[in-house]
Amino acid sequence: MSLEFNKNDDAMRLAVSQVKQRHAQISLGGGKKAMEKSKEKGKMSPRERIKYLIDEDSIFTEIGSFAGYDMYKEHGGCPAGGTVAGVGYIRGRQCVIVANDNTVKAGAWFPITGKKNLRMQEIAMENHLPVVYIVDSAGVYLPMQDEIFPDKEHFGRIFRNNARMSAMGITQIAAVMGSCVAGGAYLPIMSDETLMVEGNGSIFLAGPYLVKAAIGEDADTQALGGAKMHTEVSGIADYKFDSEQECLDQVKRIIDKIGEKDKAGFDRAKPTPPKKEPKDIYGLVSPDNSKQYDVVEVIERIVDNSEFDQFKEDYGKTIVCGYARIDGWAVGIVANQRKIVKSGKGEMQLGGVIYNDSADKAARFIMNCNQKKIPLVFLQDVTGFMVGSRSEQSGIIKDGAKLVNAVANSIVPKITIIIGNSYGAGNYAMCGKAYDPRFIYGWPNARIAVMGGEQAAKTLLQIQVASLKAKGEEIDPEKEKALLKEITDRYTSQTSAYYAAARLWIDEIIDPLDTRQVISEGIKAANHAHVDDTFATGVFQV
Repeated sequence: MSLEFNKNDDAMRLAVSQVKQRHAQISLGGGKKAMEKSKEKGKMSPRERIKYLIDEDSIFTEIGSFAGYDMYKEHGGCPAGGTVAGVGYIRGRQCVIVANDNTVKAGAWFPITGKKNLRMQEIAMENHLPVVYIVDSAGVYLPMQDEIFPDKEHFGRIFRNNARMSAMGITQIAAVMGSCVAGGAYLPIMSDETLMVEGNGSIFLAGPYLVKAAIGEDADTQALGGAKMHTEVSGIADYKFDSEQECLDQVKRIIDKIGEKDKAGFDRAKPTPPKKEPKDIYGLVSPDNSKQYDVVEVIERIVDNSEFDQFKEDYGKTIVCGYARIDGWAVGIVANQRKIVKSGKGEMQLGGVIYNDSADKAARFIMNCNQKKIPLVFLQDVTGFMVGSRSEQSGIIKDGAKLVNAVANSIVPKITIIIGNSYGAGNYAMCGKAYDPRFIYGWPNARIAVMGGEQAAKTLLQIQVASLKAKGEEIDPEKEKALLKEITDRYTSQTSAYYAAARLWIDEIIDPLDTRQVISEGIKAANHAHVDDTFATGVFQV
């Protein structure tokens, strides 16, 4: 292996290790003291609850573990958005699982908590997966109520989705293991079945203090909304249990009896591991996304038997398209090419940039996959579309619009992995978050921004310097250099994978070696939902 390969390998391993260390810290929730206090009440942690619920030694694909990362510092933080969630197997059936973390502000909902819960419901609806809510929450975090309560994508949308999912025939089960207060009380009641743990579980619109203040009545938690009251008097809950384990055992039994529905019918053969060593991925891609590499070499370490059939291999070379299998599943892959290549006209093309011919090729390939009902995998490492008079005269906007049109109207599932840069309109064309990928992940080196850091920092510097000069300030070279560093550092932090994952622009930061697994699990989930056979691209310039 080359020196460059070894440098990349070491740096990527370090980046992956950092992700795992930060995830371990996040897994502590509100901290060890809060965890111990919860255990004294007979409660398991949210991660322990999920581990008990899912099948032993099965895959659990966590979503949003970095939600809220480095956010809300003035409020003490909100690790994992106060919720542990993902897609796991219960009695052999894939399910969406959402567990409140009562050690984080008593499970109260921050703005990012609402966004994460809505994302999990979106995954359930798109893929027709049953949902298990493990409820233990104090409701809306009042100091930030204006950012979580009234808008379309806020707290109330959760209950609207409860109703929509029920109408869609998607099973929802709520296991109430702690508080379920105010508006949050609607979630378990709008689920199909509600289970409660006696002593700890409670459901009510107003707690004892608010009831006393509102109507002067003295009532304790259990009398207002405990398991005994709701199973024997109000009839709101369907089951009560003495322990969390017994409650979760009943959830397993309910899931076990759900009937099968028609599958989407995506093609799957017997899985075969890649022939080329998957661990080589670490050395192929530079963690700072600055070096050229052949994306086909990356693909061959993800796909079955390292077999990849390229579509229009000699045309539009800055995007690679082709057919393969991942863990047996037939897929169409659309990937940005970062090595220097020659076009048919002989001139050099800059890797990672989308040219007219590349956009045209990718749009055609996406339409082919829709016709054949083959799921799409996007491997993003894109710096944007080619600019300049020559590209504009060649109609780059028109060709880019064709690609965006094809991506937007695609009816087969799309799974996006950001393996490097994701800049500007390239993010859209390669199925960024705004284009509804079923799942979207990022490697530790992923960067998402409207443009590259160097270009953006210099542009912002010019604007700031002009503004200061207009105010009569003199800008010497040293001050200009300091300003550039300040802008660059700020911009760089806002483009990192952690910044993106904190805001759920991506579902999770993954180890590159897990790429094959998350794609397979994503298609497996998508296979539960029937695909509309009608594909249309709408109107575009020809």
